[in-house]
Amino acid sequence: MFTIDAHLDLSMNAMEWNRDLRQPVMDIRKREVGLTDKPDRAKGTVALPDLRKGHIGLVVATQIARYVGPGNPLPGWHSPEQAWAQTQAQLAWYKAMEAAGEMVMIKNKHELESHIALWLNGEPDDNKPVGYILSLEGADSLVTVKHLEAAHAYGLRAVGPAHYGPGRYANGTDATGGLQEMGAALLKEMDRLNMILDATHLCDDAFWDAMRIFNGPVWASHNNCRALVDHNRQFSDEMIKVLIERGAVIGGALDAWMMVPGWVRQQSTPEEMNCNLDKMLDHLDHICQLAGNTLHVGIGTDLDGAFGKEQSPYDLETIADLQKIPALLKKRGYAPEDIENIMHGNWLRFLRRVW
Repeated sequence: MFTIDAHLDLSMNAMEWNRDLRQPVMDIRKREVGLTDKPDRAKGTVALPDLRKGHIGLVVATQIARYVGPGNPLPGWHSPEQAWAQTQAQLAWYKAMEAAGEMVMIKNKHELESHIALWLNGEPDDNKPVGYILSLEGADSLVTVKHLEAAHAYGLRAVGPAHYGPGRYANGTDATGGLQEMGAALLKEMDRLNMILDATHLCDDAFWDAMRIFNGPVWASHNNCRALVDHNRQFSDEMIKVLIERGAVIGGALDAWMMVPGWVRQQSTPEEMNCNLDKMLDHLDHICQLAGNTLHVGIGTDLDGAFGKEQSPYDLETIADLQKIPALLKKRGYAPEDIENIMHGNWLRFLRRVW
């Protein structure tokens, strides 16, 4: 089944993990044997050939570069200008992949429809470019609000104002406090440019500020449910209900600690925690029950978000295994139309409406 993944950090993996994503996952793993600089070395699950193998023809792909001020222990850049430069290097990688015929940027409804038609033409996927919608995860790298217009001009279509910790525009996961003054201005500029607000990673205070200020389209690219795994990174039922009212789609994430309660990073294993693809479907099902329909959920795996097999469902070897999900949904009693909604239909409907 044609599949859309609404959150992958492809350029981060290419530029900071030094992965040639044109190579299959298994070849990348072999090249990383013996490396210890990243926790997921030789355990990656994402590469362009494996996306094609899994009939995953469209993704939301990120730029990401955090600014950290003095005293902030999180990894990141020491000035917004450095963070901006890093996102431009990431953009250059996407452009190089386009030039090589590996990827194609999708910026509007016409390009979307043409790309979907290509992927549904019945021909083999081996040589089809993977489409990507460019998203910025954490807005710290925007040196000023005016930089957003320049980013929109080169193709940026969605922005998540926060990531982890305190941010220049908004506070994120494990932080508290509402939008910064620049954050309110950013949301108004996003409104003007008809850009998508990614509510993922906003701390509760900033989330409610954003829902009050922002009038444009909202989605949550990769987020699970607090009712199932109690952590501020997840959405409460109240937050989910507001997103449903706003017409949002929420992408289920496959980071194990967000899927099952009690996960201890770098200690727990997917097998001992019984973390499989069905656990992500528990989160999606919870949202469907709150909505009373299947129109507000999709897939946003984050499978290359600085973790690999050690922190992924045990029944997933590579991202191509997303093709196991339709059968799991059918087993739960989901109708064919509902399964199509979850695998791609809801994201497409959202984009067609917005664009």
